[in-house]
Amino acid sequence: MSRSALIAILPGDGIGPEVTQQAVRVLREVAAQGGHQLAFEQGLIGGAAIDAEGSSMPQQTVSLCSRADAILLGAVGGPKWSDPEALVRPEQGLLALRKKFGLFANLRPVCPNPRLNDASPIKPEYLDGVDLLVVRELTGGIYFGDKERGEAHASDTCRYGIHEIERVVRLACALAQRRRGKLTSVDKANVLETSRLWRATVDRICGKEFPELEVEHLLVDAATMHLLTRPRDFDVIVTENMFGDILTDEASVLAGSLGLLPSASLAQSDGDHAFGLFEPIHGSAPDIAGLGVANPYGAILSAAMLLRHSLGLDAEALRVEAAVDAAIAAGALTRDLAGPGGVTTVAVGDAVIAAL
Repeated sequence: MSRSALIAILPGDGIGPEVTQQAVRVLREVAAQGGHQLAFEQGLIGGAAIDAEGSSMPQQTVSLCSRADAILLGAVGGPKWSDPEALVRPEQGLLALRKKFGLFANLRPVCPNPRLNDASPIKPEYLDGVDLLVVRELTGGIYFGDKERGEAHASDTCRYGIHEIERVVRLACALAQRRRGKLTSVDKANVLETSRLWRATVDRICGKEFPELEVEHLLVDAATMHLLTRPRDFDVIVTENMFGDILTDEASVLAGSLGLLPSASLAQSDGDHAFGLFEPIHGSAPDIAGLGVANPYGAILSAAMLLRHSLGLDAEALRVEAAVDAAIAAGALTRDLAGPGGVTTVAVGDAVIAAL
C-alpha cells in the first residue's frame, strides 16, 4: 500500500546539510520504487536559524513541523555560537522541539558491522554479536529541572514524575518483547531519590505488565564499564535523560564511528507508528563542514528509522538498512573509517542508491 507523507527537513549547522541531503536522496529513491508520495519541506534550526532569524527555532519551523508527519534533522551547534553566556544558543532549538512535540523517548540502536570492527578501539572479540538498543528518557530529569546560578553557587534540579518514567519504561519493555526479551534499567539508586523512584517503577511495570521479560538493574557507573567489557550481554537498555546522553555516546565507540549511528526521538502514540524526530547521533563537525567528506550513514539510517517508526514502512526500512550494509561491503567508506583514501559524502549516497 502506498503512503503519502510530509517530511520536515531541518539540516541545521556544520555537516548537517551535507548528510541530510544524502538521506533525502535515499528517501526519494525508496518513494519512487515503492510508489509512495513523500513531500519534503526545509526549515531552519540551530545556529543557522539564529543567524537568519535571531531564534534557534523560529515560528516558521514550528509551523512546518506541526504539519509534518516526521522530522529529519542534521546537526546543530558550532564554535560560532558556543558562548555559554549567550542568551540564545543552537541547542535550545533542539530542546524546544522535544518539549513542543512531546518527544519523550530517544532510541539509539547499536549493531556494529563486522566489516568495520577494525575501526573500533574495542577488541573484535568483544564486538561479535553485539546488537543493543538504548532507550533514553528525553523530556525530564536534570536538563529540564529548575536552574539557579549566583556568583558563588549554582544548582540544577533533577526532577521526575512517575508518568514520565512509566511511559518510557513501557515503550522499552514493548521493544524488548520484539527483540530478545531482556531489559536492563540503568540508574543511581544508591544515591538519588529520582533513581529510587525509577527503579521501583521499573519493578512494578515489569512485574505486572511484562512478566516474561528478563530484567536487570545496573548502577550507571557499573553500566559504563559493562557496556565496553560485555556489550553483547545487553538487549534493551532504558535509562533517564542525563545517563542516557552519556551512555549512548559511549556506546557509539562500539560501532567505530559516530558517523554510523542513527537515532529516533518519538512522541506518545496509540497506534503502530508515532510522530518523531530522526537524526544521526554525531554533532555538526564544523572542522570538516563543506569538505564533502562527512559520513552520511548515520543520517541515512536515521531515515530508515523514520520509515519504520513514523510511516509504518518496515519493509522499506529494512531495504535501506540492507543497502547500507551492501554499500559498506562494497568499500564506500568515508575518511573517518578509511583514512585519507576515503570516498566523498555524495559517493556514499550513490553507493546506497545503487544498492537499492
